[in-house]
Amino acid sequence: MKLETPWAAGRLDVLRGTRRLLFGQMYEDPEVERAAFHRSGRVFCIASAGNTALQLSREHEVVACDINPVQLAYAERRANGAPPEAGDAERFMHLMRAFMPVVGWRRRIVRDFLAFSDTVEQLAFWREHLDTRRFRAGFDAFMSHAMLRACYAAKFVSFLPSRFGAVMRKRLERGFALHANASNPYIHALLLGEAIEDPQVIPSRVQFVSGDAAAILESSPSSCYDGFSLSNILDGATPAYRDCLVRAVRHAATRDAIVVLRSFSEPATQTESNRPERDRAMLWGVVDIRSARTLYR
Repeated sequence: MKLETPWAAGRLDVLRGTRRLLFGQMYEDPEVERAAFHRSGRVFCIASAGNTALQLSREHEVVACDINPVQLAYAERRANGAPPEAGDAERFMHLMRAFMPVVGWRRRIVRDFLAFSDTVEQLAFWREHLDTRRFRAGFDAFMSHAMLRACYAAKFVSFLPSRFGAVMRKRLERGFALHANASNPYIHALLLGEAIEDPQVIPSRVQFVSGDAAAILESSPSSCYDGFSLSNILDGATPAYRDCLVRAVRHAATRDAIVVLRSFSEPATQTESNRPERDRAMLWGVVDIRSARTLYR
């Protein structure tokens, strides 16, 4: 049986061609991993734009893997001080931000909203000035499966919940109730396109490895990683690939290793290990934090 992952194409769209830079920065809060992982030990993570790998390298030896060589090369450049670039995901979000005035979101209003340090006040502001009927209609249309399929390959859309716009609005409101905007770089990046600053790191603490995560972990020595930051690697993947990845993680995990796995989907069941509210990026339906020994059991 062929093990498939849509990330192997190196593209988000339906077209065939050369691999592209997909993510110029990551909309994943590495503070989730920093709190979950022990303050020492070796960590395996998906490289993506490099933000999580750089943050984790402050306390860990990190192996950062990506199946897309264009993405991996960019992450390595970022680790060595290169400026951020726009990937395909940023271009899609830039298109969405261009429609903000159409739904009544003036830049001054958005900046006033992002200046709040009190979550009670900012949630009230959100409901009164931003979460309007016009915004809801426009956002839900933009995030509909039909619209997303015009920009993304079907495998990156098929697992999303129905009425995805309404689901995402609920996730945003949950985040606004918990995380102060003024100190949250992820909401500034989302609404204004501002870059998320990387910490000062020693690049030698991050090893960048090209290839499929499951294959790399399967070929690694047993019990060699204390933590796994797997991003949303399973979004759009086949069940066979998921099973292969789980076996590879268990092989490479130490006895007390922790896995953090994200997804844009909604959880099939509510579990104590799923804590999406902890991620200041606010976009995720699943931020599963669990022992590697219990992964998908």
